[in-house]
Amino acid sequence: MNKKPDSAGLDNAGAGTRAVWGGEQVSHPYNATQTPIVASAAYGYDDIDAWYDVALGKAPGFIYSRMSNPTVETLEAKIGELEMAESAVAFSSGMAAISSVLYTFLAHGDRVVSTKDSYGGTNKIFEEFLPRTGVAVTLCETFDHEQIEREIAKGCQVLYLETPTNPTLKILDIQRLVAAAKRVGALVVADNTFATPLNQNPLALGVDVVIHSATKFLSGHGDVLGGLVCGKESLMAKVRHYREINGATLDPFSAYLIIRGMKTLVLRMRQQQRSACALAEFLCTEPLVSSVNYPGLPGHPNHAVACAQMAGFGAIVSFVLVGGMDTVKVLLPRLRFAHCAGNLGAVETIYGPARTTSHVENTLEERLALGISEGLVRVSVGIEDTDDLLDDLKQAFAFVRCLREENSQRSTCAEAAN
Repeated sequence: MNKKPDSAGLDNAGAGTRAVWGGEQVSHPYNATQTPIVASAAYGYDDIDAWYDVALGKAPGFIYSRMSNPTVETLEAKIGELEMAESAVAFSSGMAAISSVLYTFLAHGDRVVSTKDSYGGTNKIFEEFLPRTGVAVTLCETFDHEQIEREIAKGCQVLYLETPTNPTLKILDIQRLVAAAKRVGALVVADNTFATPLNQNPLALGVDVVIHSATKFLSGHGDVLGGLVCGKESLMAKVRHYREINGATLDPFSAYLIIRGMKTLVLRMRQQQRSACALAEFLCTEPLVSSVNYPGLPGHPNHAVACAQMAGFGAIVSFVLVGGMDTVKVLLPRLRFAHCAGNLGAVETIYGPARTTSHVENTLEERLALGISEGLVRVSVGIEDTDDLLDDLKQAFAFVRCLREENSQRSTCAEAAN
């Protein structure tokens, strides 16, 4: 039984206070002020009847850490506070959370409707794994809400949403699509990783199940893997049962790191979003950039929807470089205050092309079919000073322009010599 720690006093608290105190308004052993790491696989009982009651969920307690763990439950309570959810379930990674939710609520003969612009790993589940189990999958154009509604109306058991999308930063109108799903009795699942609970609360917009890759902004330091799922207890009980049997349980050490990271989520996101907006605005002026994706830009196709359902626009920007991968290979190594890596949401700024980050699992042909060009670069903006990040990007572009001019002059000279 996933019993949340006492949350009295948080009902009217702000997100920053919830991030710090959520799940932790309890007395810890030895009067510790921080949640302890309970590194025990099993929990012993001298009273066999009491043990049995805990095993059946009739009494609170712990039996085996694949089923539940005190440190992990604190994390689950904390994300529950931030997402305003009755209950939550933690997993060993974001993909463990996504796949477990889909396999919990879909069976042979069922149908799921989603969009083409989902994270590459999620897309692989839709394209490769679910069809093997006899689940019908329909992926719609992300901007075409009318097509999505038509497909929902044909009947489905699950509507799966990701907004903003990874890495194209497209926005889905959650309330509009929830209304269509409810008309056919479908369960609505939403990946809220990019937005974070600070900027978007899908449950409040009618979604049934919310998923986070806790590896990203929630933990915030790029040193741990984890996934979280939130919703009503009646639904989470099913997800928890799937986790218990299939075993993708989060370990207590990782849970502790995510708990610690979440306490600074508000502070980190405040700076990250400020810099993300500044970088997006600059990129719109750069001649070597053909397009910029950021929902905070007035020119974003769904900017109005983003303003209506989000409190902030997040810390991810993506853009497409003129010259494609050739330009990517020159620009990214030139950056000084950035990692070139396949992660996001950390305190350090991270750059990477889709082919080695969000859609590394997909072939070139699959990426192009999804509208992801080889020149698309995703930026996870860190907490560095905004001016430093801007100056760094400007000097990298200046280097690329200089190199292109030199190559052009060599080419001209070579042609003249011939």
